[in-house]
Amino acid sequence: MKKNIKLLLLVSLTFMASCNNDDNNNTPEEVPVVPGSAVFTKYIALGDSFAAGYSDNALFKKGQENSYPNILAQQFVAAGGGTFTQPLMNDNIGGLLLGGNVIAGTRLSFDGATQTPINVVGKPTTEVTAHLTGTFNNLGVPGAKSYHLVAPNYGNVAGVAMGQANPYFARFASTASTTVLADALVQDPTFFSLFIGGNDVLAYATSGGTGKDQTGNPNPATYGGNDITDPAVFAGVYSNLIAGLTAKGAKGVVANLPYITALPHFTTVPYNPLTAKTIGKNDAVVGLANIKALNAQLYGPLKQALTAFNAGDRINLLSETGASPLLIKDESLPNLSAQLTAAFTPTLGAQNAAFYGAVFGQARQAKTTDLVVLTTRADIGTAPTAANSGIGIAPPAPLNAFGISYPLQDKHVLIPTEIAEVKKATDAYNTTIEAIAKEKGLAFVDTRATLTQLANGGIRFGNFTMSSSFATGGAFSLDGVHPSARGYGLIANIFVDAINAKYGSTLRHVDLGVYPIQYPAIIQ
Repeated sequence: MKKNIKLLLLVSLTFMASCNNDDNNNTPEEVPVVPGSAVFTKYIALGDSFAAGYSDNALFKKGQENSYPNILAQQFVAAGGGTFTQPLMNDNIGGLLLGGNVIAGTRLSFDGATQTPINVVGKPTTEVTAHLTGTFNNLGVPGAKSYHLVAPNYGNVAGVAMGQANPYFARFASTASTTVLADALVQDPTFFSLFIGGNDVLAYATSGGTGKDQTGNPNPATYGGNDITDPAVFAGVYSNLIAGLTAKGAKGVVANLPYITALPHFTTVPYNPLTAKTIGKNDAVVGLANIKALNAQLYGPLKQALTAFNAGDRINLLSETGASPLLIKDESLPNLSAQLTAAFTPTLGAQNAAFYGAVFGQARQAKTTDLVVLTTRADIGTAPTAANSGIGIAPPAPLNAFGISYPLQDKHVLIPTEIAEVKKATDAYNTTIEAIAKEKGLAFVDTRATLTQLANGGIRFGNFTMSSSFATGGAFSLDGVHPSARGYGLIANIFVDAINAKYGSTLRHVDLGVYPIQYPAIIQ
């Protein structure tokens, strides 16, 4: 407490002196950078892809250099911070090789000609089996869930091909059997950052909710890759992580989790993109003719049949003049396959009627409460295959246009029940994070509030405004999930604010204007 009082007095005197100094046109002098009660000599960062600097759907060297832990470490230097090492990739192409075979693709870049993100040209040169030696301060591991940080063999190269280990951690794990936490603790950190838990719900959300909510299941070994982690499991793991990191007196900063459904990956594709022009593939005349035919031959008969079963609100006719919602499958709805089969048998015959029943038994049009995932944009209007139709066959024309004449499947859309599962788990994780931060006296970063600002009007700095708008907002990269370089700069700044507030340090912000919102196709 005495140290904090002395620090506040120093800051106050410095400010008053600067206000009374006319030598520089009354421009206040900068407050000297001090660590306060924190010790930044050995800083270790733990987390997932955000900590690693993952961006544009890949991990690459420049992205790692602009990771928020590396930016923080640079700010720590003036307050006594030491060297900060990272397990850098070999190139700025991104992607990974395992035994010479590509197991992760190259990063995305914005293509001006098509106005869409595309993969940069080139083959990855970072080989998983080319093991890095030494210790690393940045232990951010793309793909890591909370319980992975304490899982032995998570960096075992032999397990990578079988999906039992993480290829990114395998590159730099100290031993095949170590854990991420163990590799942190062996370095005796004096200060740490922990930002983990996003992946415990992210894969479920980006997969359109194809996984399972594992709430109540205490055994992560039985979880699928797209499942939601049991909040009790998260709480136990998080408590162990913090206990280990603070055991020798290290101070640190932790961050809660934003609602990932507010990320541009879930807010970019509208629920109602169907117009005459889009249905006609830029030919409105053709599209209008298609709309009339669809209303007469599909939407009208479906609505009539569903109305008879008190489910007429599932389907309405397509608009001839405005925008109409996508056709989707909602697995939470009562399945009316048998009823539709019976209703259509007299006019379509038994075989065709059974097809209609199978396809449209849980079909409805999307609503404002649905979230269409970013990757679905490429599938709208395309023909389903036997592999992705959900019925084991490729549907015949004209019932073969995803979202128009054939329902988008579970993986394409997050429906309200799935969104609620994500939110419930996130809230539970955040309760744990904040409670443990208070119990251990750690700095706490509210990233949920920051994302809410980005999604509702944006955050202004200088002459710029950052928002969560896809590609143009400046905060997020082209995968719609991970931050841009500027976004990572923003994260570093809000971490600085939390550290200063908790420990009485006077770390400085970075200038967000020097960080790009998009990386060029070729990074020099």
